[in-house]
This record gives sequence, C-alpha cells and structure tokens, in this order.
Amino acid sequence: MATKPVSLAVGRGEKLPVSKGAGLTAKGRAKYNAATGSNLKATAPNPKSKSDAARRKSFCARMSGMPGPMKDEQGRPTRKAASLKRWNCK
Repeated sequence: MATKPVSLAVGRGEKLPVSKGAGLTAKGRAKYNAATGSNLKATAPNPKSKSDAARRKSFCARMSGMPGPMKDEQGRPTRKAASLKRWNCK
C-alpha cells in the first residue's frame, strides 16, 4: 500500500526558499515526522559530534551524486546546489 506524500510548502513556512539555502524548517520537519513516523533532524553544517559529522559526510556524498544541474536555465542555483551549500559540502 502506497502512502500519500506529505505536502510541504515555502509559503506555509515548512520549507526554506532556495535564496535562503533550501531544506526544511523546524515546522516542516515536525510535520513530516508526525505524518510518517520518521525522525528527520536539522542540518549539520558544522558538526559538534561524531554522529553529526558522519551524517553530514553521508548527506554530502548522497546529494552530490544526485542527477540534475547545479544551476537552472536562468543561471540561478537549484535546490540541490543550495542544500549542498547549506550543509557546507565541498
């Protein structure tokens, strides 16, 4: 049985716009976690623990390998590029 996707929007304050780094806000993470039973955590651009450092390394490796451009047709950064920048991926 397929689950219904969780609707998250920038206008409701659940996602950050690309200009502010993309990704989910605390409100968006709470909504997603409540709907799916997940345990999403905030970004870890400057990890303070070994587990955060490992999470950051894993995110950077996974997201860097995603297909898709880093800039759109108008030369603006995509959500992919913004999230990699927000996580301080090199």
